[in-house]
Amino acid sequence: MRWPGASWRRSSTHGWCPLSGSASTTLMSSRLMARPSPPQPQVSWIPNKHYSGLYGLMKLVLPGVLPPDLVRVIVLDTDVTFASDIAELWALFAHFSDEQVIGLVENQSDWYLGNLWRNHRPWPALGRGFNTGVILLRLDRLRQTGWEQMWKLTATQELVTLPATSLADQDIFNAVIKGHPGLVQPLPCVWNVQLSDHTLAERCYLEAADLKVIHWNSPKKLRVKNKHVEFFRNLYLTFLEYDGNLLRRGLFGCPSPPSPEAEQLQRALAQLNEEDVCFEFRQQQLTVHRVHLTFLPHEPPLSQPHDVTLVAHLSMDRLQMLEVLCRHWPGPMSLALYLTDAEAQQFLRFVEASVVLSARLDVAYHVVYREGPLYPINQLRNVALAQVLTPYVFLSDIDFLPSYSLYDYLRASIWQLELGRGRKAALVVPAFETLHYHFTFPSSKAELLALLDAGSLSTFRYHEWPRGYEPTDYARWREAQAPYRVQWVADYEPYVVVPRDCPRYDPRFVGFGWNKVAHIVELDAQEYELLVLPEAFTIHLPHTPSLDISRFRSNPTYRECLQALKDEFHQDLSRRYGAAAVKYLTALQQPRGPT
Repeated sequence: MRWPGASWRRSSTHGWCPLSGSASTTLMSSRLMARPSPPQPQVSWIPNKHYSGLYGLMKLVLPGVLPPDLVRVIVLDTDVTFASDIAELWALFAHFSDEQVIGLVENQSDWYLGNLWRNHRPWPALGRGFNTGVILLRLDRLRQTGWEQMWKLTATQELVTLPATSLADQDIFNAVIKGHPGLVQPLPCVWNVQLSDHTLAERCYLEAADLKVIHWNSPKKLRVKNKHVEFFRNLYLTFLEYDGNLLRRGLFGCPSPPSPEAEQLQRALAQLNEEDVCFEFRQQQLTVHRVHLTFLPHEPPLSQPHDVTLVAHLSMDRLQMLEVLCRHWPGPMSLALYLTDAEAQQFLRFVEASVVLSARLDVAYHVVYREGPLYPINQLRNVALAQVLTPYVFLSDIDFLPSYSLYDYLRASIWQLELGRGRKAALVVPAFETLHYHFTFPSSKAELLALLDAGSLSTFRYHEWPRGYEPTDYARWREAQAPYRVQWVADYEPYVVVPRDCPRYDPRFVGFGWNKVAHIVELDAQEYELLVLPEAFTIHLPHTPSLDISRFRSNPTYRECLQALKDEFHQDLSRRYGAAAVKYLTALQQPRGPT
């Protein structure tokens, strides 16, 4: 089961999420998922015509599945937009009488009056009934009143004459309230302004300042038609593009003691010297980014022992690479995107408009929200790597296109080399590049060699940074028929296939420079053998230089700070690997090229 609370900032979908004063949404969801018996079977016997399906009924079982020490919760559909402080909603619990257990806003249409069309037969309700998009629940009192038996008996009785629920849990809540009107505390209508197809919500408010919660409870969501929908739509879209980092500041935080990790981070930040020329680097390393994992719907592939996920990262200026990458790599991908809140919405629309991308549910997108002046390249890689579900990963970059057959070839190579039997190896995929924006991508090694000989391709960074890729031994690769081993050399940074539990990237390296080199050092230190695959290749496409590359090339201070990070990395190697680190310290002491 997937709890939908994380989709509030992404899209108006139908789902729900419980909130309590004593636990965060994330904690609530994890505690629910950890329960030994899932709650779905408790409602699966109820026929439901509502588009939310089975999950639209599960609010009924909250008193039984939430922790018994939890007294109050607010339950929200995920198609609501808050225009006020949720603490004001929580304060309405104080208005409950001793008998009242449920707080609801009246339904803002004539649905339950049964006069919307001929032969319309709704479930029983008290007057217009109530809408369950916003609910205040006194869990302790619900348990005492025998809520589970009450709603099950009511549903069973009504289903004798009614074929199914039309509005999921809402129908059953209303039928219970019809027989027990003292259970409900009516809430002010502004706490659930309903934009359904037949809404009468405009009777509820006179001006924008009156609005508290806007509920997109039509299946059409943002495309619903009503008198003020343009205003509501703009309000919703403005919220989506709001800078979420502003919501993280202590000024707006909850009055709760910080965690030990947060205190440690604050101490580290306080020790930074703003006069330090490398202050930006130090601060970026310590930045804890907001991360939205699985930003779009994702269907993981079936588990296979030799499967490979392509791992990469990108920012907004590389979105155009996604479609062509999907055509080259038919397997699963885990991609970390570094975006602002506004860019995340642009990305959402980009995917929805793309036939290629919207069809690829095996691509997992993880949004890391932008904060700070430097690109947190290794943090992004680690986010994408941590979400991989296959046994192996191809660690790539977004501006590379793998050969069309690489996915199948890698899986076959992993099987043939018996990597699953304890052999520690990093499979090297030789990298090439073209300076042509339009060229015919080679379909085989033979075609690639022909392009190489014609000068249309070259080995990657042959002119700028040969040390990074020469150890692959391209001359040997031309003739190779079987994988061959190469030795680690200082500054070597190939693209590799490794088990998903490989060492993580060193997050100290931000911006441009040495981010992959350090990772290959780590692999060698942990005794991964480097095996070059004879039929594998990937090709780098031209693009405008990133801001960080431009700063590296033009700013001596930037390069000095990178060298300081490298020196610290050397010291950490010595501490972690002792005498085994001597070869790295010797080889890496002299400042060299860029990465």
